[in-house]
Order: sequence, then structure tokens, then C-alpha cells
Amino acid sequence: MQAIILAGGLGTRLGTLTKKLPKSMALVNGKPFLAYLIQLLSDNNIDRIVLCIGYLSDQIKNYIADGKQWGVNVTYSEETERLLGTGGALRQAKSLLDDHFFVINGDTYLPIDYRQVEEHFLTRHKKGLMVIYDGRENIGISNNVALDDNFMVVNYNKRDINGSLKYVDAGVSVFRREVIDAITGQRCVSLEDGLYAPLIKQGQLAGYVTGQRFYDIGTPQQLETFEEYMQKELR
Repeated sequence: MQAIILAGGLGTRLGTLTKKLPKSMALVNGKPFLAYLIQLLSDNNIDRIVLCIGYLSDQIKNYIADGKQWGVNVTYSEETERLLGTGGALRQAKSLLDDHFFVINGDTYLPIDYRQVEEHFLTRHKKGLMVIYDGRENIGISNNVALDDNFMVVNYNKRDINGSLKYVDAGVSVFRREVIDAITGQRCVSLEDGLYAPLIKQGQLAGYVTGQRFYDIGTPQQLETFEEYMQKELR
């Protein structure tokens, strides 16, 4: 299996921590977050990884290298002139991608069976599938997804003013390579606008609901929560 990790952003919510290092390289118990994420993918038989990098990218390349220490093969798609956004980064990496692949946020850790997710994606026969947390535990992230009775994503909105959305994007998706052609328009574009919106309109974005909470390291508090989780896991 193949995964693309989006790790090119600035990570401004982490404050001074990311002035000198990329967000995905934030230390967790003395080891970069990205090392935990790659190990998780390796444990799930994802042995080919494309890292989309931009901000302070040399630090990632110098540490991860070709990925052999985790038993995976890592290649890079680098934003050199300016940051492209998550959708733009995916569009730039198109030539490196298989017929279908995982897309994983470089600041998200979701400990589930990725093989089951892939199997579910293949049985749904849709262009995309989003892993969705059912919100059984308050993890400090607002609900942003709505599903219909057939578990198709019908709304995605990070600003749910009316509180009508019941689920949370867990930072992991699977797509067919053909969907990248939907990412058009401005050079800097997000996945939300450039890919999710057209797939939802087409009825092509399925949902995979999980009760397993995910860990986001976007803020100092969230980073500390993940560190505590890993301390328990490694005992």
C-alpha cells in the first residue's frame, strides 16, 4: 500500500516551537512526531510513502532519508517556491502516486487497521473515502462532517455555526489517482476546497466511521496529549 503524508505547512498554532522546525518534526518523548507516524504506517503494511514537504524541508529529508530504518521506501515531493496548500501539494505529487493511495495529515496520528480501511474503500467503488471519528469522546476538535444514511459525506465544514454536523474528519483518506484532476484553479488550494467539495457534489466521497480517537498535534496542548498517550503505549 502507498500513503502520501502532507507535511509542508507552517504549523503556526504551535507558536515558537515551529519557528525552527517543521510541525511534523515536533519532539514527542525525545523523538520527532513523524517517526511515530511512519512506524504506524509500516506496521500496517504501508511500505511506500510520499512525503509532501515545504517549510524547513531539509530537516525532514535529513532525518527520514529513504525511510529504510522503518522498513519503508520514502520519496519526496517538495514545494520550493511557495507553499501550495494541502490540495496543491497533492496535485504536485500526482506523478508519484499509485492508482489508489492514502492521504494522511502530517500532524495526525490515527491508530487503526489501515488494511481494513483500504478493503472498505475498494468495496464502496467510489473515488474517495474519508475516515471519520464518531465523536464519542470530546477531543477538542469541532465536528466538521455530515453523513447520509448510506455513509456518504454530504457536508464538510470546519465552521459548523449551527452545530448540525455530527462527525469529525480524522485526517486519513483514500483516493483514486484520477481525483487529482479535480484540483484546479488557484495554485494554493486546500483539500477541502479543491477535492472534498467536488467529490461531495458528485456523490463520490464515502465515509468510514471509527470509534478510535485520533491525535492531532496542532497546538501545544494537543501535542502534550499525544505525548502522554505514547508514554502509556510504550510502557
